[in-house]
Amino acid sequence: MTKDTVVAFRAPDGFSPDPLTDLLRQGARDLIAQAVEAEVKVFLAAYADQTDAAGRKRLVRHGHLPERDIQTGIGAVPVQVPRVRDRAPEGAPLRFTSTILPPYLRRAKSIEELLPWLYLKGISTGDFSEALAALLGPDAPGLSATTITRLKADWWDDYERWSRRDLSARRYVYFWADGVYFTPRMDEDRQCMLVIIGADEWGNKDVLGLIDGFRESTQSWRELLLDLKRRGLEAAPKLAVGDGAMGFWAALHEVYGKTCVQRCWVHKTANVLNAMPKSVQPKAKAHLKDIWMAETKAGANAAFDFFVEAYGVKYDRAAKGLKKDRVDLLAFYDFPAEHWKHIRTTNPIESTFATVRHRTTKTKGCLSRQTALAMTHQLMLSAKKKWRKLDGQNRLPEIIEGVEFRDGIKHEIKAA
Repeated sequence: MTKDTVVAFRAPDGFSPDPLTDLLRQGARDLIAQAVEAEVKVFLAAYADQTDAAGRKRLVRHGHLPERDIQTGIGAVPVQVPRVRDRAPEGAPLRFTSTILPPYLRRAKSIEELLPWLYLKGISTGDFSEALAALLGPDAPGLSATTITRLKADWWDDYERWSRRDLSARRYVYFWADGVYFTPRMDEDRQCMLVIIGADEWGNKDVLGLIDGFRESTQSWRELLLDLKRRGLEAAPKLAVGDGAMGFWAALHEVYGKTCVQRCWVHKTANVLNAMPKSVQPKAKAHLKDIWMAETKAGANAAFDFFVEAYGVKYDRAAKGLKKDRVDLLAFYDFPAEHWKHIRTTNPIESTFATVRHRTTKTKGCLSRQTALAMTHQLMLSAKKKWRKLDGQNRLPEIIEGVEFRDGIKHEIKAA
Protein backbone atom coordinates (compact mmCIF):
# COMPACT_ATOMS: atom_id res chain seq x y z
CA MET A 1 0.00 0.00 0.00
CA THR A 2 1.49 3.31 -1.09
CA LYS A 3 1.03 6.53 0.80
CA ASP A 4 0.80 9.78 -1.12
CA THR A 5 0.63 13.14 0.62
CA VAL A 6 0.17 15.09 -2.61
CA VAL A 7 -3.34 16.49 -2.97
CA ALA A 8 -4.60 16.42 -6.55
CA PHE A 9 -6.67 19.38 -7.57
CA ARG A 10 -9.78 18.38 -9.50
CA ALA A 11 -10.16 21.76 -11.16
CA PRO A 12 -6.78 23.33 -12.00
CA ASP A 13 -8.48 26.29 -13.68
CA GLY A 14 -9.98 27.41 -10.38
CA PHE A 15 -13.60 26.38 -11.06
CA SER A 16 -15.13 23.35 -9.37
CA PRO A 17 -17.11 20.90 -11.49
CA ASP A 18 -20.84 21.40 -11.09
CA PRO A 19 -22.98 18.47 -12.30
CA LEU A 20 -26.18 20.44 -11.67
CA THR A 21 -25.08 23.32 -13.89
CA ASP A 22 -23.99 20.85 -16.59
CA LEU A 23 -27.42 19.23 -16.39
CA LEU A 24 -29.14 22.63 -16.67
CA ARG A 25 -27.04 23.53 -19.70
CA GLN A 26 -27.89 20.25 -21.40
CA GLY A 27 -31.56 20.77 -20.63
CA ALA A 28 -31.40 24.31 -21.99
CA ARG A 29 -29.71 23.04 -25.15
CA ASP A 30 -32.42 20.42 -25.68
CA LEU A 31 -35.24 22.90 -25.08
CA ILE A 32 -33.74 25.43 -27.47
CA ALA A 33 -33.31 22.73 -30.11
CA GLN A 34 -36.95 21.69 -29.73
CA ALA A 35 -38.18 25.27 -29.93
CA VAL A 36 -36.13 26.07 -33.05
CA GLU A 37 -37.23 22.77 -34.61
CA ALA A 38 -40.85 23.79 -34.08
CA GLU A 39 -40.10 27.14 -35.74
CA VAL A 40 -38.65 25.54 -38.86
CA LYS A 41 -41.57 23.13 -39.13
CA VAL A 42 -44.03 26.03 -39.06
CA PHE A 43 -41.95 27.83 -41.70
CA LEU A 44 -41.87 24.78 -43.99
CA ALA A 45 -45.61 24.17 -43.52
CA ALA A 46 -46.40 27.76 -44.57
CA TYR A 47 -44.84 27.12 -48.00
CA ALA A 48 -45.67 23.41 -48.35
CA ASP A 49 -47.92 24.04 -51.37
CA GLN A 50 -45.19 25.81 -53.37
CA THR A 51 -43.09 23.78 -55.84
CA ASP A 52 -40.17 24.35 -58.16
CA ALA A 53 -40.08 23.93 -61.95
CA ALA A 54 -39.72 20.14 -61.60
CA GLY A 55 -42.77 19.84 -59.36
CA ARG A 56 -40.78 19.19 -56.21
CA LYS A 57 -41.31 20.97 -52.90
CA ARG A 58 -39.76 24.38 -53.06
CA LEU A 59 -38.35 24.35 -49.51
CA VAL A 60 -36.44 21.39 -48.04
CA ARG A 61 -34.28 20.80 -45.00
CA HIS A 62 -30.59 21.32 -45.64
CA GLY A 63 -28.69 20.32 -42.52
CA HIS A 64 -27.68 22.86 -39.87
CA LEU A 65 -25.66 26.03 -39.61
CA PRO A 66 -22.35 25.76 -37.74
CA GLU A 67 -22.72 25.33 -34.01
CA ARG A 68 -22.20 28.44 -31.87
CA ASP A 69 -22.21 29.17 -28.15
CA ILE A 70 -24.76 31.50 -26.56
CA GLN A 71 -23.71 33.12 -23.30
CA THR A 72 -26.50 32.72 -20.73
CA GLY A 73 -26.90 33.08 -17.01
CA ILE A 74 -25.84 29.44 -16.58
CA GLY A 75 -22.83 29.74 -18.84
CA ALA A 76 -22.24 28.96 -22.50
CA VAL A 77 -24.93 26.83 -24.18
CA PRO A 78 -24.04 25.36 -27.62
CA VAL A 79 -26.83 25.71 -30.18
CA GLN A 80 -27.45 24.89 -33.84
CA VAL A 81 -30.00 26.43 -36.20
CA PRO A 82 -31.52 24.28 -38.99
CA ARG A 83 -30.80 25.35 -42.54
CA VAL A 84 -33.51 25.52 -45.23
CA ARG A 85 -32.81 25.32 -48.96
CA ASP A 86 -34.93 27.16 -51.53
CA ARG A 87 -35.02 25.19 -54.82
CA ALA A 88 -36.73 27.95 -56.83
CA PRO A 89 -33.94 30.04 -58.40
CA GLU A 90 -36.14 32.86 -59.72
CA GLY A 91 -36.90 35.88 -57.53
CA ALA A 92 -35.71 36.50 -54.01
CA PRO A 93 -35.01 33.24 -52.17
CA LEU A 94 -36.97 32.33 -49.06
CA ARG A 95 -34.78 32.21 -45.98
CA PHE A 96 -35.53 30.78 -42.57
CA THR A 97 -34.60 33.07 -39.68
CA SER A 98 -35.20 31.90 -36.13
CA THR A 99 -36.77 34.44 -33.79
CA ILE A 100 -35.30 32.57 -30.83
CA LEU A 101 -31.78 32.40 -32.23
CA PRO A 102 -31.44 35.28 -34.71
CA PRO A 103 -28.21 35.54 -36.72
CA TYR A 104 -25.15 36.76 -34.85
CA LEU A 105 -26.78 36.40 -31.44
CA ARG A 106 -23.98 35.64 -28.98
CA ARG A 107 -25.45 36.37 -25.56
CA ALA A 108 -28.84 36.25 -23.89
CA LYS A 109 -30.80 39.40 -23.10
CA SER A 110 -30.25 38.83 -19.38
CA ILE A 111 -26.47 39.11 -19.89
CA GLU A 112 -26.92 42.40 -21.76
CA GLU A 113 -28.91 43.74 -18.80
CA LEU A 114 -26.28 42.51 -16.35
CA LEU A 115 -23.44 44.49 -17.92
CA PRO A 116 -24.69 48.03 -17.15
CA TRP A 117 -25.48 46.99 -13.59
CA LEU A 118 -21.95 45.63 -13.09
CA TYR A 119 -20.53 48.82 -14.54
CA LEU A 120 -22.71 51.00 -12.33
CA LYS A 121 -21.78 48.95 -9.28
CA GLY A 122 -18.14 49.98 -9.75
CA ILE A 123 -16.56 47.27 -11.93
CA SER A 124 -14.29 48.84 -14.53
CA THR A 125 -14.20 47.65 -18.14
CA GLY A 126 -10.81 46.02 -17.58
CA ASP A 127 -12.25 43.82 -14.80
CA PHE A 128 -15.32 42.64 -16.71
CA SER A 129 -13.75 39.45 -18.03
CA GLU A 130 -12.74 38.30 -14.55
CA ALA A 131 -16.08 39.26 -13.00
CA LEU A 132 -18.14 37.56 -15.70
CA ALA A 133 -15.94 34.46 -15.64
CA ALA A 134 -16.77 34.08 -11.95
CA LEU A 135 -20.48 34.37 -12.76
CA LEU A 136 -20.71 32.48 -16.04
CA GLY A 137 -17.77 30.10 -15.92
CA PRO A 138 -14.18 30.24 -17.20
CA ASP A 139 -15.18 29.98 -20.87
CA ALA A 140 -16.88 33.31 -21.42
CA PRO A 141 -15.51 34.58 -24.74
CA GLY A 142 -16.46 37.84 -26.35
CA LEU A 143 -16.74 39.77 -23.09
CA SER A 144 -13.43 41.59 -23.05
CA ALA A 145 -12.89 45.26 -22.27
CA THR A 146 -13.07 45.98 -26.01
CA THR A 147 -16.45 44.30 -26.23
CA ILE A 148 -17.74 46.29 -23.28
CA THR A 149 -16.58 49.51 -24.93
CA ARG A 150 -18.46 48.50 -28.07
CA LEU A 151 -21.56 47.72 -26.03
CA LYS A 152 -21.41 51.15 -24.40
CA ALA A 153 -21.41 52.65 -27.89
CA ASP A 154 -24.57 50.64 -28.64
CA TRP A 155 -26.14 51.95 -25.43
CA TRP A 156 -25.45 55.49 -26.62
CA ASP A 157 -27.23 54.71 -29.89
CA ASP A 158 -30.16 53.35 -27.87
CA TYR A 159 -30.27 56.56 -25.85
CA GLU A 160 -30.31 58.74 -28.96
CA ARG A 161 -33.16 56.74 -30.49
CA TRP A 162 -35.08 56.90 -27.23
CA SER A 163 -34.61 60.66 -26.93
CA ARG A 164 -36.23 61.14 -30.35
CA ARG A 165 -39.28 58.91 -29.81
CA ASP A 166 -42.78 60.20 -30.57
CA LEU A 167 -44.93 61.17 -27.54
CA SER A 168 -48.05 62.40 -29.33
CA ALA A 169 -50.15 59.38 -28.30
CA ARG A 170 -49.46 59.75 -24.59
CA ARG A 171 -51.10 61.85 -21.87
CA TYR A 172 -49.33 62.43 -18.56
CA VAL A 173 -51.07 63.65 -15.42
CA TYR A 174 -48.08 64.07 -13.10
CA PHE A 175 -44.44 65.13 -13.59
CA TRP A 176 -41.55 64.51 -11.21
CA ALA A 177 -38.50 66.61 -12.03
CA ASP A 178 -35.05 66.73 -10.48
CA GLY A 179 -31.43 67.46 -11.29
CA VAL A 180 -28.82 64.81 -10.44
CA TYR A 181 -25.15 65.79 -10.34
CA PHE A 182 -22.11 63.89 -11.61
CA THR A 183 -18.42 64.70 -11.97
CA PRO A 184 -17.40 63.44 -15.42
CA ARG A 185 -13.79 63.35 -16.57
CA MET A 186 -12.35 66.35 -18.41
CA ASP A 187 -15.16 68.67 -17.21
CA GLU A 188 -14.47 71.49 -14.80
CA ASP A 189 -18.07 71.79 -13.59
CA ARG A 190 -20.12 68.94 -12.26
CA GLN A 191 -22.39 67.41 -14.87
CA CYS A 192 -26.08 67.79 -14.09
CA MET A 193 -28.58 65.24 -15.36
CA LEU A 194 -32.04 66.75 -15.80
CA VAL A 195 -34.66 64.05 -15.35
CA ILE A 196 -38.43 64.07 -15.78
CA ILE A 197 -40.58 61.07 -14.88
CA GLY A 198 -44.28 61.11 -15.75
CA ALA A 199 -47.37 59.20 -14.69
CA ASP A 200 -49.85 58.60 -17.51
CA GLU A 201 -53.64 58.33 -17.46
CA TRP A 202 -53.44 54.62 -16.55
CA GLY A 203 -51.09 55.14 -13.60
CA ASN A 204 -47.94 53.88 -15.34
CA LYS A 205 -44.71 55.73 -14.59
CA ASP A 206 -42.34 56.41 -17.46
CA VAL A 207 -39.07 58.24 -18.06
CA LEU A 208 -39.95 61.18 -20.27
CA GLY A 209 -36.75 63.18 -20.45
CA LEU A 210 -33.09 62.70 -19.60
CA ILE A 211 -30.50 65.22 -20.72
CA ASP A 212 -27.39 66.84 -19.32
CA GLY A 213 -27.48 70.54 -18.65
CA PHE A 214 -25.48 73.40 -17.24
CA ARG A 215 -26.35 72.96 -13.58
CA GLU A 216 -30.14 73.43 -13.27
CA SER A 217 -30.50 76.59 -15.30
CA THR A 218 -33.79 77.81 -16.72
CA GLN A 219 -32.37 77.47 -20.23
CA SER A 220 -31.48 73.78 -19.74
CA TRP A 221 -34.91 72.95 -18.32
CA ARG A 222 -36.60 74.97 -21.06
CA GLU A 223 -34.79 72.96 -23.72
CA LEU A 224 -35.95 69.69 -22.19
CA LEU A 225 -39.58 70.76 -21.78
CA LEU A 226 -39.75 72.29 -25.27
CA ASP A 227 -38.31 69.07 -26.70
CA LEU A 228 -41.08 67.07 -25.01
CA LYS A 229 -43.65 69.43 -26.47
CA ARG A 230 -42.06 69.27 -29.92
CA ARG A 231 -42.31 65.48 -29.90
CA GLY A 232 -46.05 65.58 -29.27
CA LEU A 233 -46.58 66.16 -25.54
CA GLU A 234 -48.90 69.14 -26.02
CA ALA A 235 -51.21 68.61 -23.02
CA ALA A 236 -49.80 70.10 -19.83
CA PRO A 237 -49.49 67.84 -16.78
CA LYS A 238 -51.91 68.65 -13.98
CA LEU A 239 -49.19 68.69 -11.31
CA ALA A 240 -45.39 68.86 -11.30
CA VAL A 241 -43.32 67.79 -8.29
CA GLY A 242 -39.82 69.11 -7.76
CA ASP A 243 -37.34 70.67 -5.36
CA GLY A 244 -36.45 74.32 -4.96
CA ALA A 245 -34.53 74.68 -8.23
CA MET A 246 -35.92 77.92 -9.60
CA GLY A 247 -34.75 77.08 -13.12
CA PHE A 248 -37.29 74.26 -13.49
CA TRP A 249 -40.25 76.26 -12.19
CA ALA A 250 -39.46 79.24 -14.41
CA ALA A 251 -39.21 76.99 -17.49
CA LEU A 252 -42.36 75.07 -16.51
CA HIS A 253 -44.44 78.26 -16.31
CA GLU A 254 -43.20 79.25 -19.78
CA VAL A 255 -43.88 75.92 -21.48
CA TYR A 256 -46.78 74.47 -19.43
CA GLY A 257 -48.28 77.51 -17.74
CA LYS A 258 -51.41 75.78 -16.35
CA THR A 259 -49.54 73.11 -14.39
CA CYS A 260 -49.91 73.20 -10.60
CA VAL A 261 -46.76 73.21 -8.45
CA GLN A 262 -45.95 70.80 -5.62
CA ARG A 263 -42.71 71.28 -3.76
CA CYS A 264 -40.94 68.13 -2.58
CA TRP A 265 -41.29 67.69 1.19
CA VAL A 266 -38.07 65.70 1.48
CA HIS A 267 -36.00 68.52 -0.02
CA LYS A 268 -37.86 71.20 1.93
CA THR A 269 -37.44 69.33 5.22
CA ALA A 270 -33.69 68.99 4.63
CA ASN A 271 -33.36 72.68 3.77
CA VAL A 272 -35.29 73.82 6.85
CA LEU A 273 -33.39 71.52 9.22
CA ASN A 274 -30.05 72.66 7.81
CA ALA A 275 -30.86 76.14 9.17
CA MET A 276 -31.31 74.77 12.70
CA PRO A 277 -28.93 73.30 15.32
CA LYS A 278 -28.57 69.51 15.29
CA SER A 279 -29.89 69.29 18.84
CA VAL A 280 -33.23 70.74 17.71
CA GLN A 281 -33.53 68.91 14.39
CA PRO A 282 -35.22 65.64 15.57
CA LYS A 283 -38.04 67.51 17.31
CA ALA A 284 -38.42 70.02 14.47
CA LYS A 285 -38.52 67.20 11.93
CA ALA A 286 -41.42 65.59 13.79
CA HIS A 287 -43.32 68.90 13.74
CA LEU A 288 -42.68 69.25 10.00
CA LYS A 289 -44.06 65.76 9.50
CA ASP A 290 -47.23 66.84 11.33
CA ILE A 291 -47.83 69.30 8.49
CA TRP A 292 -47.68 66.99 5.48
CA MET A 293 -49.29 64.08 7.33
CA ALA A 294 -52.37 66.07 8.36
CA GLU A 295 -55.68 64.65 7.15
CA THR A 296 -56.95 68.00 5.87
CA LYS A 297 -55.49 71.23 4.52
CA ALA A 298 -56.92 73.06 7.54
CA GLY A 299 -55.03 70.69 9.84
CA ALA A 300 -51.88 71.17 7.78
CA ASN A 301 -52.21 74.96 8.00
CA ALA A 302 -52.66 74.73 11.77
CA ALA A 303 -49.50 72.60 12.08
CA PHE A 304 -47.75 75.02 9.73
CA ASP A 305 -48.64 78.01 11.91
CA PHE A 306 -47.50 76.15 15.02
CA PHE A 307 -44.08 75.42 13.51
CA VAL A 308 -43.55 79.03 12.46
CA GLU A 309 -44.64 80.32 15.85
CA ALA A 310 -42.62 77.76 17.82
CA TYR A 311 -39.34 78.09 15.91
CA GLY A 312 -39.59 81.44 14.14
CA VAL A 313 -38.21 83.53 16.99
CA LYS A 314 -34.93 81.65 17.41
CA TYR A 315 -34.57 80.20 13.92
CA ASP A 316 -35.91 82.91 11.68
CA ARG A 317 -34.10 81.68 8.57
CA ALA A 318 -35.65 78.23 8.86
CA ALA A 319 -39.15 79.67 9.37
CA LYS A 320 -38.80 82.02 6.40
CA GLY A 321 -37.60 79.19 4.16
CA LEU A 322 -40.74 77.26 5.05
CA LYS A 323 -43.23 80.13 4.84
CA LYS A 324 -42.22 81.30 1.36
CA ASP A 325 -43.38 78.03 -0.23
CA ARG A 326 -46.49 77.49 1.85
CA VAL A 327 -48.96 77.31 -1.07
CA ASP A 328 -46.75 75.03 -3.18
CA LEU A 329 -46.06 72.69 -0.27
CA LEU A 330 -49.77 72.08 0.35
CA ALA A 331 -50.91 71.75 -3.28
CA PHE A 332 -51.31 67.97 -2.97
CA TYR A 333 -54.45 68.42 -0.83
CA ASP A 334 -56.29 69.40 -4.04
CA PHE A 335 -55.60 65.99 -5.57
CA PRO A 336 -56.92 62.49 -4.71
CA ALA A 337 -55.83 61.18 -1.32
CA GLU A 338 -54.80 57.90 -2.96
CA HIS A 339 -52.05 59.82 -4.79
CA TRP A 340 -50.67 61.79 -1.85
CA LYS A 341 -47.88 59.36 -1.04
CA HIS A 342 -46.75 59.54 -4.68
CA ILE A 343 -46.86 63.32 -5.22
CA ARG A 344 -45.51 64.75 -1.97
CA THR A 345 -41.89 64.00 -2.91
CA THR A 346 -39.58 63.34 -5.86
CA ASN A 347 -38.86 59.84 -4.54
CA PRO A 348 -39.35 58.10 -7.94
CA ILE A 349 -36.24 59.91 -9.17
CA GLU A 350 -34.22 59.87 -5.95
CA SER A 351 -34.53 56.12 -5.39
CA THR A 352 -33.57 55.31 -8.97
CA PHE A 353 -30.48 57.51 -8.96
CA ALA A 354 -29.08 56.18 -5.69
CA THR A 355 -27.20 53.51 -7.67
CA VAL A 356 -25.88 56.06 -10.16
CA ARG A 357 -24.49 58.23 -7.39
CA HIS A 358 -22.89 55.16 -5.83
CA ARG A 359 -21.20 54.37 -9.15
CA THR A 360 -19.80 57.88 -9.65
CA THR A 361 -18.47 57.88 -6.09
CA LYS A 362 -16.60 54.64 -6.70
CA THR A 363 -15.06 55.80 -9.96
CA LYS A 364 -14.06 59.20 -8.52
CA GLY A 365 -15.32 61.07 -11.55
CA CYS A 366 -14.02 58.89 -14.39
CA LEU A 367 -17.31 58.97 -16.33
CA SER A 368 -17.40 60.93 -19.57
CA ARG A 369 -20.50 62.91 -20.49
CA GLN A 370 -21.58 60.41 -23.13
CA THR A 371 -20.97 57.39 -20.91
CA ALA A 372 -22.86 58.96 -18.01
CA LEU A 373 -25.92 59.61 -20.18
CA ALA A 374 -25.87 56.17 -21.82
CA MET A 375 -25.38 54.29 -18.55
CA THR A 376 -28.00 56.35 -16.73
CA HIS A 377 -30.46 55.61 -19.50
CA GLN A 378 -29.75 51.88 -19.24
CA LEU A 379 -30.15 51.98 -15.47
CA MET A 380 -33.49 53.77 -15.66
CA LEU A 381 -34.83 51.35 -18.25
CA SER A 382 -33.90 48.45 -15.97
CA ALA A 383 -35.37 50.17 -12.91
CA LYS A 384 -38.56 50.96 -14.80
CA LYS A 385 -39.45 47.27 -14.96
CA LYS A 386 -39.88 47.23 -11.18
CA TRP A 387 -41.88 50.44 -10.89
CA ARG A 388 -45.39 49.92 -9.60
CA LYS A 389 -48.44 51.76 -10.81
CA LEU A 390 -49.97 54.63 -8.92
CA ASP A 391 -52.66 53.77 -6.39
CA GLY A 392 -56.13 55.06 -7.21
CA GLN A 393 -55.77 54.69 -10.96
CA ASN A 394 -59.50 55.31 -11.40
CA ARG A 395 -58.99 58.88 -10.19
CA LEU A 396 -56.66 59.85 -13.02
CA PRO A 397 -59.37 60.28 -15.70
CA GLU A 398 -61.28 62.44 -13.21
CA ILE A 399 -58.26 64.70 -12.78
CA ILE A 400 -57.94 65.04 -16.56
CA GLU A 401 -61.63 65.97 -16.79
CA GLY A 402 -61.13 68.71 -14.20
CA VAL A 403 -63.03 67.14 -11.30
CA GLU A 404 -62.45 69.12 -8.09
CA PHE A 405 -60.89 67.45 -5.05
CA ARG A 406 -60.89 68.91 -1.55
CA ASP A 407 -58.67 67.38 1.11
CA GLY A 408 -58.19 64.43 -1.23
CA ILE A 409 -61.91 63.70 -1.57
CA LYS A 410 -63.92 64.16 -4.74
CA HIS A 411 -66.11 67.24 -4.37
CA GLU A 412 -69.65 66.66 -5.59
CA ILE A 413 -71.49 69.78 -6.68
CA LYS A 414 -75.06 69.51 -5.40
CA ALA A 415 -77.89 70.70 -7.58
CA ALA A 416 -79.83 73.70 -6.32
